Amino acid sequence: MAGDGRAGGRRRGGRARRAAAAITVADLRTAARKRLPRMVFDFVDGGAEDELTVTENEAAFDRVALRPRVLVDVAQRPQAVTVLGRRLEMPVILGPTGLMRMVGHEGELASAAAAQAFGTVSVTSSGSSVSIEDVAASVDSPQWFQLYPWGDRGTVGNIIARARDLGFEVMVVTVDVPVVGAREKDLRNGLTVPPQVNPRTGWDLVRHPGWLAGLLSHPRPTFANFTGLMTEAKGTTGLAVHTNGLLNPAHTWRDLEWMIEAWGGPVVLKGVMTGEDAKRAVDVGCRAVAVSNHGGRQADSVPAALDVLPEIVDAVPADIDVLLDGGIRRGGDVVKAIALGARACLVGRPWVYGLAAGGTAGVERMLAILHDEIDRTLALIGRPGVGALDRSAVSPWPRAAAAVRDPFAGDVPAPSPNREHRERR
Repeated sequence: MAGDGRAGGRRRGGRARRAAAAITVADLRTAARKRLPRMVFDFVDGGAEDELTVTENEAAFDRVALRPRVLVDVAQRPQAVTVLGRRLEMPVILGPTGLMRMVGHEGELASAAAAQAFGTVSVTSSGSSVSIEDVAASVDSPQWFQLYPWGDRGTVGNIIARARDLGFEVMVVTVDVPVVGAREKDLRNGLTVPPQVNPRTGWDLVRHPGWLAGLLSHPRPTFANFTGLMTEAKGTTGLAVHTNGLLNPAHTWRDLEWMIEAWGGPVVLKGVMTGEDAKRAVDVGCRAVAVSNHGGRQADSVPAALDVLPEIVDAVPADIDVLLDGGIRRGGDVVKAIALGARACLVGRPWVYGLAAGGTAGVERMLAILHDEIDRTLALIGRPGVGALDRSAVSPWPRAAAAVRDPFAGDVPAPSPNREHRERR
C-alpha cells in the first residue's frame, strides 16, 4: 500500500477535497472524528476529568454579544496585527501541540506551512513529533518555539540553544503543567505513545484504514526533539516515559528568569489565568502573556480563558501583548477576544482537526474559514478592521447579564444551540 504512489495520491487528493468542502471548524472536527480512531480523536478532543473547563472555554463566547454599529464605511477591513514587533496578516496564531504525527503524517510541518501561507506564525512544541530543525528548514519565515520547563537544566538549555540558533524568533514557555492532568478518556482508551494495538483497540484501528496506512508508511510519532538527547531512554515509549519524568512541580519564578536569560529574546508566558501572575510575568521580563488553561487539558473546574481575559489585560502595561488561548471555534470568537483586549488568538484543536481532515490543505482550510468569518463579522458589526475593535463592540448577552454580575446568583445560561458543544461519554 505504501508503495502505490497513485493510490496514495488519490487518498491525499480526496482528503484535501473533503477538507476544502468544510464550511466551519465544526465540519473539520466531524471529518477528523471520522478519519481518526477513537483513541486518537479523544486524545485531540478530550480534556481533564469531567471536561467542565473544556466546555466552558467554548461556552464563554456564547455569553458575549456583539454590538453592531450601522452606516459605517467598512469597505476595507484589514486584519493585520503586530505581535512582539512582527506583523501578522490575521490575528490567529497556530498554537503548540505535540505528537501531531499521531494525527497526520505531516505533523507539525503542516502548521508551519499553513501559517506561512496565511502570513501568520505557528508555535512548534518542544514535544513535537517533527524536530525543530526540520520545522525550521521547511519554511522561509521564522516560527515561534514552545518550551515546557523540564526539570533538567541541561535538557532545557540544549533545546533553547538549538531553537535560538535555528532562528526561532519567540519562545513561548508553558507553565501550567507541573504534573500531567487526568485525561480520563486517554486512560480509558489505553492510549500510549505510539498507540499500542490490543484486542480491544485493534478493531477500531482496522476500521480507519486511511489513518492506519499513513501511520505505518511514514515516520512514527515520537518526541523528535529528544531523540539522541536522552541516550538512556530506549525507543519511543522510553522517550515518553522519560520526558514525562522531567516535569518538575518545584519550578518557580527564579527558574523562569533563568530561561528568559538563556533565550535572550522575546518570551511569552503561556498558562496565565490571574492578574497577579500576569504582573509578575512582566516584572521578570516576559514581553507577552497568553491567557490559557491548556484547553481544559490540565486543571478542571478553572474558569474559561475568555472570562479572565479582561482582568489580565487590565493588569499589565499597554505595551505588553496579551494573547488568548482556548475555545476559539469561530471567527466571531476571535473578534470578541480582540474586542476584550487580546492582541491575537492562539488556536490548537482547530488546526489539528484540519490536519486530520486534510493534512496541510486541511490546516489551510481552517485558517481560510476563520479569516472569512472574521472579515464577515467585522463588516456586519460596522468595524473597519480589527484595529477598530474595543470593548464597546461587545456586551453580555441579555440572558447572561445576571450571571455575569453575580455568578452565584443562579444557573449559568445555557449555551447557544448553534455552537457544537462536546458530548459527555
